[in-house]
Amino acid sequence: MSTTQSERLRGLLEPLVSAADLDLEEIELSRAGRRRVLRVVVDSEEGVDLDACAELSRVISDRLDESDAMGEGEYQLEVTSPGAERPLKEPRHYVRAKGRLARFQLTGPEGKPGEELVARILGVDDDGLDLEVPGVKGRKPTARRLAFGEIARARVELEFNRKDKNGIQKEEEA
Repeated sequence: MSTTQSERLRGLLEPLVSAADLDLEEIELSRAGRRRVLRVVVDSEEGVDLDACAELSRVISDRLDESDAMGEGEYQLEVTSPGAERPLKEPRHYVRAKGRLARFQLTGPEGKPGEELVARILGVDDDGLDLEVPGVKGRKPTARRLAFGEIARARVELEFNRKDKNGIQKEEEA
């Protein structure tokens, strides 16, 4: 998607997403055969349910039909949430992932990939993260601090038997 079209779509859709008390995370335009697919990824502090995606899809579809932002030709609109194994890019993503296990690819020397780390996010502030690195072979977990600048990529890890804040096992929500 060209930068101009991306900026135009973001300018058109962001007010609609904000009006629904959601954050616009990503806009992606791709091809699927002869058709184009416009994927709009939204999120919020409380997460996003199917009803919110369906309602927002109707609003966005109406607005796109009123404008010429998509040009001529067919397209398919998908409004979705980031998913269970969401990438973490913005500080607000880390805040939303507090208590979750995440996989971090750290920055290495001269732009090369560095260490990979799996840890639970315990706290987030303006400078970085407080983590709990699980113990290996019966050892106790250790605390670690990461500055945002040390993180090349991060993604939430799927946990099937994650404990809630009270230490009770619960099934993963997708």
